[in-house]
Amino acid sequence: MKRRDFLKTGALAAAATPVAMPAVAQSQPEVRWRLTSSFPKSLDTIFGTAQQFAKLVSEATDGKFQIQVFAPGEIVPGLQALDAVSSGTVECAHSPTYFYIGKDPTLGLGTGIPFGLNARQQHSWWYFGGGEQIVNGVLDRFNAYSIPCGNSGCQMGGFFRNELKGVDDLKGLKFRIGGMGGAVLAKLGVVPTQIAPGDVYPALERGTIDAAEFVGPYDDEKLGFIRVAKYYYYPGWWEGGAMLHLIIGKEAWAKLPKHYQAIVQQACEAANNWMLGKYDFVNPGGLRRLVAQGAQLRPFPLPVMEAALKAAEEYYAETSAKSADFKAGYDSMVAFRGENLLWWQVAELSFDSFMNRLKAR
Repeated sequence: MKRRDFLKTGALAAAATPVAMPAVAQSQPEVRWRLTSSFPKSLDTIFGTAQQFAKLVSEATDGKFQIQVFAPGEIVPGLQALDAVSSGTVECAHSPTYFYIGKDPTLGLGTGIPFGLNARQQHSWWYFGGGEQIVNGVLDRFNAYSIPCGNSGCQMGGFFRNELKGVDDLKGLKFRIGGMGGAVLAKLGVVPTQIAPGDVYPALERGTIDAAEFVGPYDDEKLGFIRVAKYYYYPGWWEGGAMLHLIIGKEAWAKLPKHYQAIVQQACEAANNWMLGKYDFVNPGGLRRLVAQGAQLRPFPLPVMEAALKAAEEYYAETSAKSADFKAGYDSMVAFRGENLLWWQVAELSFDSFMNRLKAR
């Protein structure tokens, strides 16, 4: 009887005592963010990178941290993503920082500049060469903080209505091009136009522009440029490895628990690798299909490349004279590039060159 009384009393006591929730569950607050992308939903790799990022964050927090991804125009236009973050309209955006060089030219370095770095070098410079501190130091003035979240790899030079035979063919050319590539080409007589991705095809079709670059064969095929322009040039020397960013409002970032911040950082890194890997997989097939549809694949003439390099160096000197931040970032990038190309020439370039010769047998 005493044992039964003890068990009965113990059971009642246990029922009256609150059961402590696991510490992990208590530290998983409900968070809801909105993310505006600068890219249309039809571009499943770039827009899909933001979706992939949001999915990873949700899975890592058991659905406690949800990020809703919006296409351009659903909240703000694609080129106003940074403004939306700065004002607190959204918590974050997925966008290349070079869209905002009008605010500060240093932001171009966050994505990549003409004759700059390839994808791996851009990633290395950001994390180990001082890029993060330089670019985020500027973004801080716009109430924002950024984390790399995607890279296209080296891009194509775009579709042109007419063949380029030399530098003179650039004069008066109306070209959709973003970032600093447009400023460099303007020195050669090009009329650069920055148009949001979803508006490029109509402009090319109407003849508002004469040429357009975007990313690479997979996306260019989706955008339908081949239907209105047949000359397809390479390489996209203005984007040797275009890095995209998750641009986050400073206040929203500060409110996150530290382990949520760590999850966001790791999800960005995973999404970064996902995007680059996806493009490396889908672009070869896209290139084959475009050529089969009539694309005339052309390298930029060497005189055009050399003239563009000279114009780029002039532009960087002029911009450095006006902006101490840009000068610090550019000098840092150039120093990094010099060291890295030495190593690249010994290992990566020699290996890739041999493998390309092997493929041609």
